[in-house]
Amino acid sequence: MKRSHKLYLLAAVTLLAIAGVFSVNHIPQSAAYHDFCDKRRLLGIANFANVISNLPFVIIGIAGLILLRRSTAPKAVAAGTFFLFFGIIFTGFGSAYYHLSPDNDTLVFDRLPMTIVFMSLLAAIAGEAIGPVAGGIALAPLLLVGAGSVLWWHYTEQAGVGDLRLYVLVQYYPMILIPMILLLFPSAAGRRGWRPLLWAFGWYFAAKGFDLLDCGIYSTLGFVSGHTLKHVCASISTCFLVKRYRVMHVPSLVH
Repeated sequence: MKRSHKLYLLAAVTLLAIAGVFSVNHIPQSAAYHDFCDKRRLLGIANFANVISNLPFVIIGIAGLILLRRSTAPKAVAAGTFFLFFGIIFTGFGSAYYHLSPDNDTLVFDRLPMTIVFMSLLAAIAGEAIGPVAGGIALAPLLLVGAGSVLWWHYTEQAGVGDLRLYVLVQYYPMILIPMILLLFPSAAGRRGWRPLLWAFGWYFAAKGFDLLDCGIYSTLGFVSGHTLKHVCASISTCFLVKRYRVMHVPSLVH
């Protein structure tokens, strides 16, 4: 398949995804979302377990930024990855802030950094597979769309017609588009990055599963909730994103 045809295919699938998401009714934020089961206070910190379990994001993001100093990646890829690791750090702080007092207003600070992670990962991989120019061009618009999805949701919630559809697209569509990009534009370096990427996706979906079982896990185990385990699994997911970058772009550390 010609390169131009591959790009047209990606564009067509993206348009279909957008049309599909916006063909459904508005998706408001359930008020019950903020009612997490583990509300224990410890060391003067409300919802201690759900707050402190965000610390690994900060550590992993900092490790990623340190790794960037040894990178041989093209500048566009490195730029996307900088925002990726920065987003991981910001996720740790933003989620901790949200869990101190969960509501729609503080949730903005939880979701905004996550969109940085989703969109910058997509831009970085586009830069690796399609080409640095593509990754460089895509980075800023993707970050704006990601941030806009959270700001639009918050605005519509305040207007009484909450709409999560764009945020849902930003969160989940990269998990479809990224494998498509890597399959359509294969390379030796890309093949090295498949395994850690799949592990990252796997741990992320595990995190979503634990979140759905928040109260069930807490009532069964008594010492940890599903939402806290969500944070643990999601941080492991980001650890594999750092590993992927190390494998692909820090040759001295490749085994």
